Amino acid sequence: MNEHVADVDWASAREQNLANWEERVPLHERAYGIEAFDDPDHLSDVVRADLRALAPFLPGGDVAGLDVCHLQCHIGTDTLSLARAGARVTGVDFSPGALASAAALAQRLGLEASWVETDVLDARAAVAGDFDLVYTSIGTITWLPDLDRWAAQIAALLRPGGTFFIRDGHPALYALDEEAEGLVTRYRYFPDGTAHAWDAETTYVGGGALTNTRTYEWPHPLSEIVNALLGAGLELLRLDEGRTLPWRFSERMVEVEGGYEWPGEERDRVPATFTIVARL
Repeated sequence: MNEHVADVDWASAREQNLANWEERVPLHERAYGIEAFDDPDHLSDVVRADLRALAPFLPGGDVAGLDVCHLQCHIGTDTLSLARAGARVTGVDFSPGALASAAALAQRLGLEASWVETDVLDARAAVAGDFDLVYTSIGTITWLPDLDRWAAQIAALLRPGGTFFIRDGHPALYALDEEAEGLVTRYRYFPDGTAHAWDAETTYVGGGALTNTRTYEWPHPLSEIVNALLGAGLELLRLDEGRTLPWRFSERMVEVEGGYEWPGEERDRVPATFTIVARL
């Protein structure tokens, strides 16, 4: 994968990213193993892990009976897992193809869900109602240039006392060279207003070639993420860092229970994920 620095405007970056994500939909429908959802007890591995992390902060210890807004929901496998766990769910994404796929899966499984096509940075204006839980996970906020605006949407979507949850790739991980023989930094950790411009012929799960290969992402250090949420009026309840990713960031990563980790002692040298739980 080739990377360049790009001083690109948000509208142009959004257009290119959308074209790329639209192409990902059929590839991810095959790669995500959605046939497993034919088992009525099946939940995605991501949601199973996130529900365990959320349990201490939810009334009754689970999402049953809660109104949940899932931001950047893609093809809805995690959204519908939350529905299976008892939540009333609304999935939000900017990709019409992804939402059509999510709606088709919900209909096939007989699950109730609402779907809203909008940029996450405009979510409050597009989504009706308010929520007990706003949820996002995983591989999400690097696609956004403005975390203050992102956090403001979250605060506006939550009911008083509502909970926000995010688990995502750690900014320190994203600074590493995924092709190096060791843990070597290659990319910016701190933002400077410009995006990383990537050219990749496949997605993170493989499964076929893309024609819209260019995407744009923005680095966000952990301090920026936390301060954006605090600035929007949320109270930080917990911050954790983890070793295990649900996708293979580098070919050097080894498969373990729940995903992938760096080999040997390297897994203790750099975090792979962060998790934040906050409350309005």
